[in-house]
Amino acid sequence: MSLPPGFLDELRTRASLSQVVGRKVMWDQRKSNQGKGDMWAPCPFHQEKSASFHVDDRKGFYYCFGCHAKGDAISFVRETENVSFMEAVEILAREAGMPVPKQDPRAQQKADKRTELAEVMEQAVQYFRLQLRTGVAADARAYLERRGLSEAALERWEIGFAPDAWQGLWDALKAKGVSDELILGAGLAKPSTKGGKPYDTFRGRIMFPIRDARGRAIAFGGRAMDPNDNAKYLNSPETELFDKGRSLYNVKEARVAAGKGQPLIVAEGYMDVIALQGAGFEAAVAPLGTAITENQLQMLWRVSPEPIITLDGDTAGQRAALRLIDLALPLLEAGQSLRFAVMPEGQDPDDLLKSQGAGALQKLLDAAMPMVRLLWQRETDGKVFDSPERKAALDKSLREKIMLIKDPSIRSHYGQEIKDLRWQLFRPQAAKRPAGRGRNTGKWQPAPEPPMASTKASALAAATDARTAEHLREAVILAAFANCPQIIEDFEGGLESMTCHDRTHAVLRDLLLRYGHRGPAELGEHIFNALGEGALENLMSQRHVAITPCIRNPGDAEMATMTVTEELAKLESARGLNAEIAEATEDLSGVADEGVTWRLSEAARAADHATRTGQEDKAEYDVGDNGARIKREERSALDALLGGIKYEKPKGRG
Repeated sequence: MSLPPGFLDELRTRASLSQVVGRKVMWDQRKSNQGKGDMWAPCPFHQEKSASFHVDDRKGFYYCFGCHAKGDAISFVRETENVSFMEAVEILAREAGMPVPKQDPRAQQKADKRTELAEVMEQAVQYFRLQLRTGVAADARAYLERRGLSEAALERWEIGFAPDAWQGLWDALKAKGVSDELILGAGLAKPSTKGGKPYDTFRGRIMFPIRDARGRAIAFGGRAMDPNDNAKYLNSPETELFDKGRSLYNVKEARVAAGKGQPLIVAEGYMDVIALQGAGFEAAVAPLGTAITENQLQMLWRVSPEPIITLDGDTAGQRAALRLIDLALPLLEAGQSLRFAVMPEGQDPDDLLKSQGAGALQKLLDAAMPMVRLLWQRETDGKVFDSPERKAALDKSLREKIMLIKDPSIRSHYGQEIKDLRWQLFRPQAAKRPAGRGRNTGKWQPAPEPPMASTKASALAAATDARTAEHLREAVILAAFANCPQIIEDFEGGLESMTCHDRTHAVLRDLLLRYGHRGPAELGEHIFNALGEGALENLMSQRHVAITPCIRNPGDAEMATMTVTEELAKLESARGLNAEIAEATEDLSGVADEGVTWRLSEAARAADHATRTGQEDKAEYDVGDNGARIKREERSALDALLGGIKYEKPKGRG
């Protein structure tokens, strides 16, 4: 069976050889370099222990230095699956999502025509290059000189000129015996609608040859010299040689440079690529005047697993890059993504190189943001999230985008990254809180000293200072979350609103909110980095924490949930009572009014209710006779206020 011309080339482009071979071998991680497509493994065709089987993923070929087996993806499938050529093609086409064309008896004839068209295109390249040296091209040469293109650059890029004549190229090709069919078929001329001779496609333009991955001239890009021309840049029409959505400018040379370790840079136009190459960034390509297509994206990933998309500083350039996110999300694979380098406003890579040099561009490339950050930026820039409804709309939009990702591992990592970014957006003070201010250094600081171990009452029960009691309850709550982080999601609102007067508690609270969903191991690592060695051990070893049931039974989610529910309620009611007493103290002036009395009564009732419903187990919490003393002292303060008597705390109380 004969296949249409170009089908096998497309199949080899789409089928990743390392993925095909990877199903049959175990890669040697020490010798392999996935980023460069340079993979090594023991040969699947003969018995050996050393990794002598080499796959060059960029070129699409394998070779064994032991048994000398060599070939491409098709031959590998043929040999390892013991199938025919066409069966191997069908296997690879199915995996690549390409339908195998039906039998075409004229395939060879078409292949011959493509070869002839390529030869005509080469003649056109030479014609345009010669015209650039004539007198009619003086303005074009001056323009190229102003753009900084040297004579060597003109030769390197084979830049030419199409005179402003209706049949200049047509007559030159006809003089060499080229048929009308080939000239028209190559897209170099268009038939006249008035019955005359066909006329040249390109007139009065600087010409840039476009070559495919095999180095064949397949099309041209023409830059108009007339500033009033409606089309500043004009590409060849699509032909049997040229498919705009499947081609990239400078792809052949960029593949070689990327194979040597240079980053693959995707710019917008020809001049950007030329400027990048001249500045030493040789792995540069450009789509041909349109947004990047899925086929072009797959081509980019064949060259490099993480191309850098340069975003022009104008709005149109940024919109094109943002649309690219939606195209790329369903196609992401482990190690295969995009990064984005944002140019200064109003500049493209060519402008930046001319104004600030290669060093400035390198800094932008080094700072290129991962795609997840640009996705977040697109969904949040210029928006205000000051209501639950707007926050919910953001969550919905991001969730829909993340669900486009097919790979479950990548989808999970995107979700975690978005959660971190969301946390930073909605808790800016916590996220930006500097370390090392005043006496706090960011390291773990011990809690207020509890009573001596000889006392029969727990520190929590014996606490007579309201701030100390709150601090101890905070410690229990934070320890319960650290011990059982899977329950944090159920208490996010309560944890976020928990005011921690101690900076260490505040830092620990923020770390729990930000990293609790990532599991105990990673949470512990972040706590270590922020608060220092022994932070968790210090917290857990405090006596009133250590005797808490959920701490003695780590991982018991039900027990931890009960503890947190109870302690948060007590903390809230205690702080509510203290706030009411403080406010009432300011409001009272001699005689208590009815409103203040009612407020204090309600606050006291809430505090009593929280204490009763908590039903602390005295054996568990080691509560002794002092358990009632807090209540009596709080009641003394309340009775004094209700009676209009100035209340004084017992001496020695903080």
